[in-house]
Amino acid sequence: MRKQLFFAVSVVLALVFSSCSKDMAALDPSLFKCNPNPLEVKGGKVDATITGTFPVKYFNKKATVTVTPVLKFEGKEVKGTPVTFQGEKIVGNDQSISYKLGGTYSIKASFDYVPEMAKSELYLEFSATTKKKTYQIPSVKVADGVIATSQLASTSASEISAVIIPDKFQRVIQEMQEADILFLIQQSTLRKTETKSTDIIELTKKIKAANDTQNKKVAGFEISGYASPDGGLDLNTNLAEKREKVTVDYLNKELKKLKTTVTIDSKFTAEDWAGFQALMEKSNIQDKEVILRVLNMYTDPEQREREIKNLSVAFKSIAEEILPQLRRSRLKLTVDVTGKSDEEISKLEKEDASKLSVEELLYSATLTNSLSEKEAIYIKVTDLYPTDARGFNNLGAVKYQQGNVADASRYFAKALELDPKSADANYNAGAASLAKGDVAATEVSFGKAAGTTGNLSQGLGTVYVIKGDYTKAKTYFGSTATNNAALVQILNADYSGARKTLSAVAQPNAMTSYLGAIIGARTNDRESVYSNLKDAVKQDKSLAQKAVKDIEFAKFATDETFISIVK
Repeated sequence: MRKQLFFAVSVVLALVFSSCSKDMAALDPSLFKCNPNPLEVKGGKVDATITGTFPVKYFNKKATVTVTPVLKFEGKEVKGTPVTFQGEKIVGNDQSISYKLGGTYSIKASFDYVPEMAKSELYLEFSATTKKKTYQIPSVKVADGVIATSQLASTSASEISAVIIPDKFQRVIQEMQEADILFLIQQSTLRKTETKSTDIIELTKKIKAANDTQNKKVAGFEISGYASPDGGLDLNTNLAEKREKVTVDYLNKELKKLKTTVTIDSKFTAEDWAGFQALMEKSNIQDKEVILRVLNMYTDPEQREREIKNLSVAFKSIAEEILPQLRRSRLKLTVDVTGKSDEEISKLEKEDASKLSVEELLYSATLTNSLSEKEAIYIKVTDLYPTDARGFNNLGAVKYQQGNVADASRYFAKALELDPKSADANYNAGAASLAKGDVAATEVSFGKAAGTTGNLSQGLGTVYVIKGDYTKAKTYFGSTATNNAALVQILNADYSGARKTLSAVAQPNAMTSYLGAIIGARTNDRESVYSNLKDAVKQDKSLAQKAVKDIEFAKFATDETFISIVK
């Protein structure tokens, strides 16, 4: 009996010993959950949280197990940060797992995304160690991946266009010239010293030249008679009217001698308080501020005059310095000067651009749709006008449109050397940095681009898509109808909104259709998947291979129609 009892105890001990010392077996995949699954790239990272369970009576009391997340793709693999667990009888700082009860744990995995990861699988690898040996527990697949739809955010010129800083060319430029004919106090007689003054002679010559020159025309000739605001209103009204009349009569006679006909618009102002105030503000007369306050306090002309005359010392200076300048007729001439025609500008740009002003040369670039011709023109601008930032900025914008981002960045940098505060040049520099994948530099440039004529909201929205902040991206895009705006709606699961946005894109392209196919896949609209994908591949054949690897279309991959589209 004692032998039988001894044998039974020995068997139990052997079983216990063997259960604690044998290699730990493969773990069932049902013991693991991964969030998200399939994996997804966000902000350039593929992040996942894996929850696993060691079952009861599994974890060797004297073992440690290191668990490593591994993402496998196209014959390559990238390992995440390993986490170590320990049995009950191991002294250490790692999470302890009970042999009898088992244990649940979480592991964070993070990988820098590369396009090859689009078709990949996430595994957990297990390495167990006891005093005697180290061995591998079979790895377990925990997720598929990676959904890379966020990577479809476009930074190309077709989505985020560069800004051409416009010229200031005006076909018709107005030249203004003014002259005064002064009168003695309470008189309206024209004096030869006034009519033969240099200003009057030059003004009449300018009228003559405008009539004799093909590209010039008198647009307006105005004569205004004035009286100074001293004396009675009736007297001043009569004086101002007479000064207007004698000036008009004199000018008409002079124009007749020149055989020039010009329509004169005339008027008079009885008391020139506006002129008085303007001259007073520029003067250094004693009590100047008091007098200006009087003008603001009183609107009645007689009361104004009384209050000012009460300042006896100041009024003496006013009578000597201000009032004589207000006893006058003012002549204001406006001449329209018509510039070169488009044909003349284009001809000179090709034959001798040095004969064009910077505004004319910049304008000539708007007369062609050819990017190569625009490029040649802006090169001439940078050669002839090297201190004008617009030439370098606009040359950079053309290079950007041509897809030469490196040269575009260089020209934008030169423009900013000349004009560091240019909102448009800063915006363009940010767009070029974004196209190169330098998000940090883009944010710096966009931060200096307030007031740009470029679509800064579109640029910032794209930045936040790339950074993985889809909520902010949505705010910046607003109601903009672009592929990137629709992409943000897809990422925010607003599929109805995304459809509407794509239907409103001004110039739909292959990506417009590809995004439509993704919406179809996510909403299980098979016909939408096929029709949109077919159109996308027709416009851009490279999207066929992309669709084959794109996990968005995984459940359609074996369909004959899908295969026929992407073959």
